Amino acid sequence: MSEIMNFLKLNAKIFRNAQVYLDRILKKYELSSGTFRYLFILEMNEGISQNKLSRAVGNDKAMSSRTVMKLMESGYIRKEEDKKDARGCNLYLTDKAREIIPKLHEELEAFENLITIDLTESEKSIVVNSLFKVFQNTQKAIEKGGVEIGE
Repeated sequence: MSEIMNFLKLNAKIFRNAQVYLDRILKKYELSSGTFRYLFILEMNEGISQNKLSRAVGNDKAMSSRTVMKLMESGYIRKEEDKKDARGCNLYLTDKAREIIPKLHEELEAFENLITIDLTESEKSIVVNSLFKVFQNTQKAIEKGGVEIGE
């Protein structure tokens, strides 16, 4: 198998394992690997619009709409009409969300420690920086519209 195929396969497996683990530990909060990020972004940006939240998370508007609805039903976020634009709504954390967010941070820190237990601080930094560069390059490739084989 080529190096790129190994890289892609390994990346996909890491992502899937992380999803499974996070889904297990977040279940007690009625959250999942796909929903907790919304709370963390709102924690730092209360009152943002759903569109801005969607862009920050990196999901399309339809997925974000479903997730926001689920978080509202679970009592974690609330919508308020935008005072500057009656067509828009702003999103806020509820007291229930504020109560669990420190616990979520603890759970994620424990997970990070678990998966990086054999890495030095320098190795962790190299991994994060390298993956960020790969991410930026994939973004550029998407924006460019792909490359023809042989170019």
